[in-house]
This record gives sequence, structure tokens and C-alpha cells, in this order.
Amino acid sequence: MNRLEQEQRASAPDIAALAGEILLASGAEIFRVEETIDRICRAYGVASADAFVLSSGIFLTAGNETERAFARVRHIPLSGARLDRVAAVNQLSREIEQGRCTPRQAYQRLLAIRDLPGRPRWVQTLASGVGSGCFCLLFGGGPADCLVSCGAGLLLYFYLLYLVRGRLSKIAANISGSALVTLFSLLVYLAGVGERLDIITIGAIIPLIPGVAFTSAIRDIADQDYIAGAVRMLDALLVTFCIAAGVGLVMAGYHLLLGGALL
Repeated sequence: MNRLEQEQRASAPDIAALAGEILLASGAEIFRVEETIDRICRAYGVASADAFVLSSGIFLTAGNETERAFARVRHIPLSGARLDRVAAVNQLSREIEQGRCTPRQAYQRLLAIRDLPGRPRWVQTLASGVGSGCFCLLFGGGPADCLVSCGAGLLLYFYLLYLVRGRLSKIAANISGSALVTLFSLLVYLAGVGERLDIITIGAIIPLIPGVAFTSAIRDIADQDYIAGAVRMLDALLVTFCIAAGVGLVMAGYHLLLGGALL
């Protein structure tokens, strides 16, 4: 079925399911996904819709004696946050409730939101470097420390976006990425640039920290979505463990080979 046929056949549950899929894939909280699906269905006159949302899937049913039967199951793998998509779907759901979007218009806009491009890779790389340097400054690093941490942040995203490019698993990418920036920070520090190796390393690995995922997990647990919250929490803790493993491997290797000289 091509895109035009999808738009012509789109029903209220189809639109609600697509909105929920985009939200969940973009890192939105479970309560937000369920509330958006419910609001869209009610706005388009479907009173019998029932959504069950997990961290990696949506189960949506609708229909009674006066409505066409509908059932939809969507598997949505855990992925990074895309707050621009979340904000766009939230705005669209408000417009739907206000009666400003027909079903076809809403479906077209949802398809456009789903296809929103991410930031260019060079922008993400630059943001990683600037963020690493700024966090190093926040943790008490000096100008030289911030400069080294900025370079490590640039190297990290250059490695992840240009060299790895999804060819490694999430675990391998986090371990190797954190090990790479730790090795870079260590070598530059040994060359005489920088004063606090620990602060430099902390700033360099900040772009890998799953802060949004951890916060969403807390929100889900607070809203009594324990299964989804536990899954997201486990994913965030696994990433944190991988980062610690990468840093620890480099530091342990250095101490093993050179006994920690010059540190």
C-alpha cells in the first residue's frame, strides 16, 4: 500500500496508533503515549478505544456494536530520545482536540513528523565537544582541562557517527567509545596538557550518559507503569555499566602496564 492509499484509508485508531508509535519510539513517557492515543480517539468519535502500552510495544483495540472492529499491535525497539518529534505530536494532538485537523490532515502530518530528519552529524559532533568542555568546567576543570575534554567529546562522536555508524551493538559501542575517550584523555594528560585527569574524563564521557532515558524511567515508575519503567531503568543502568567498564579497562590497563606512573 503506497502513502496516498494509507492516507485515504486512515481511520481514527490508525491515526492514534501512529501517534503513539512515534511518541514511544522518540522516548516519551508511557502515560503520555496512552493519553495521546485516548485523546485522538475521543476527538474523532471513537469512544471504545483501549490502549496497553509497554516500553517496547503498543496494543490498541477499538470497536463495539456501532463501531468497526480494530486491533493493532506494534513492536517498537528502545531507541534514543527525539524530543522534537514528541513536541510535534503533542502540538498536533491539541489541534485535533480543538477540531482544527481532519483525519487525513492529521495522518499526513504524523507521517511528516515520523520522517523528521535528525541533526546533521557534524552538528552532533560539535555539540558533543562543546558539551564535554562545558561539563568539565562545571565539575571544576581549568581552561586546559576543558580544552582536552572538548577534544575528547569531538573524538567520541566522530567515532560513533562516522566510524561505527551502527555497525556495533549498543553495548560494544558504549564500551569502546568510553574506552577511546579515556585513552585520549590519558595520553594528552601524560603529554602535559591538563591538570585533573578525573575531571577531564568525566566531562568527556558525559555525552554517553543516558540522562533522558533514566528520567523517563523514573517518571514511568512514579506513574505506576512498573514494567515499562523497570525496562527503561535496566537499559539506562546497562549503558552506565558499559561506560564504567570502558573507562575502567583503560585505567586498569595503564596501571597494570606502568603502575600508574605520572598520575
